[in-house]
Amino acid sequence: MIIIAGLGNPGKKYEGTRHNMGFEVIDILAEKCGIRVNMLKSKALTGSGIIAGEKVLLVKPQTFMNLSGTSLAELVNFYKVDPATELIVISDDIELDPGRLRIRKSGSHGGHNGLKDIIARTGSDAFARIRVGVGKKPAGWDLADYVMGHFGPKERGYVDEAQAAAAEAVITAVEKGIDAAMNGYNGFMPAELAEKARLEKEAKAAERARIREEKRLAREAEKAAKAAEEAKAAEAIQVAEPIKVTAEAETAEA
Repeated sequence: MIIIAGLGNPGKKYEGTRHNMGFEVIDILAEKCGIRVNMLKSKALTGSGIIAGEKVLLVKPQTFMNLSGTSLAELVNFYKVDPATELIVISDDIELDPGRLRIRKSGSHGGHNGLKDIIARTGSDAFARIRVGVGKKPAGWDLADYVMGHFGPKERGYVDEAQAAAAEAVITAVEKGIDAAMNGYNGFMPAELAEKARLEKEAKAAERARIREEKRLAREAEKAAKAAEEAKAAEAIQVAEPIKVTAEAETAEA
């Protein structure tokens, strides 16, 4: 049994908010894999099914974000799963740009209260987590107001792409392991942003090449100028030698 938990806050009020990335990815997985997440167990909406030949339990804790661990710890203990290999948690991340993904095998909660509570109540930070970027809080904003807020149209589009990719990453993790999911989806960014990043990378590469070429030409010009000076100096010496010899001869004759 693999528990796949998406974090969020229950209720219409919180639907579509930045803090509900986990819930939305679970909804995508449920639809994609034909799993109904409608059973209430251990303070969570759950749904069991099969993904890539493995039995899974999709979970949406109903305890509100800051107490996510209350529900998950009960489920982990009930099903006797090993968090290190049989627990995947999906959450939002304000440290990532909207639409970016970060996948880790383990680690700290990074200031995320839902992850913090899970670590505290399960007694382990050794579980896989997939984090969906929602963007940094603007200066002067209250953090709670920000994560409970909604996306603008462009950001919403980016996040939709990332959530679809996150669902695919979960399937890959179940089928091939978290390392494969990390290799395939870590750093994911929406198509528009990926194209922008590609163009910026090419522009930087072109600028580096331009600078290298300028430096090469400057070195060649310096080398050529030095060679010209040396040639001029050598020519001056060649002209001066006969004059010196002639002068010495005239002095001897005198």
